[in-house]
Amino acid sequence: MKNLQFYFLMFCLCLSVNVFAQDEEKRPEFITVTTMHWNMEQEDYSLDEWKAVEKEYLDKVVMKNELIAGASFYMHRFTEDNTELLYVQTFNSWNDIHDAANRSGELAKEAWPDEAARDAFFKKRMDYYSVEHSDEIYATMDGAKPLAEMPTKDLLLYLQVRHFAYPEDGTYEEWNELNKEYLEKVVHKNEYIKGYYPNEHYYGADRTEYIEAFYVESLADLDKMLDKLDELPKEAWPDEAARKEMGKKMSKYYTGTHSDFIYTYVSGLSK
Repeated sequence: MKNLQFYFLMFCLCLSVNVFAQDEEKRPEFITVTTMHWNMEQEDYSLDEWKAVEKEYLDKVVMKNELIAGASFYMHRFTEDNTELLYVQTFNSWNDIHDAANRSGELAKEAWPDEAARDAFFKKRMDYYSVEHSDEIYATMDGAKPLAEMPTKDLLLYLQVRHFAYPEDGTYEEWNELNKEYLEKVVHKNEYIKGYYPNEHYYGADRTEYIEAFYVESLADLDKMLDKLDELPKEAWPDEAARKEMGKKMSKYYTGTHSDFIYTYVSGLSK
């Protein structure tokens, strides 16, 4: 009998290498998520001015940093804290996470060679945020439905966070086969899902986390997406007994609890 807890831990450590070796198009291996909070004491706050400041940093630093594969902002829409916003970056390797920070420092000096001007810009930038923040690192997983192109308008990001269980009668091979079948027959066929990205814990507070990110165009489309997620399994497994058996096999790999979050993807501030 396999010790699945150990197996899943080792899987987390080698997942990205195995996954990308099988993909035709290489995706970033790691995602860093910084949960920041607005500075609620700031006076005369302007969302447009904030966007302008972050756009300047994006153009002068992030876009020129070859070690940052991608970056984007997500603002609170329906979450437990209206002050939070997420800053998400993607990287092609573990070393790039560390080296990208040093490279950004170099590019900032090139963009603002005058030290006083540089300090003034970063003070202005950081005044928008509270000093409180938290960081998580996730490993990307196989089965994504990539966005067709860089969005030119704000989208909704629906996050569902589930938790892996470690059944004694389970194997990674079985879970992977079941998950692949479900994604192909349900998620990838759901026309309301403009983009889908599964990720799992790599470094952070809870190693059982399994995070699925769904991009939709509106709240109305989110409702339609959820309805479609109920309809498509009936089409994929029309025999009720087979459908229930599929659900039973899948459910043993999760604890049965989950949490949901909705953010607004901020267009124009992404790499």
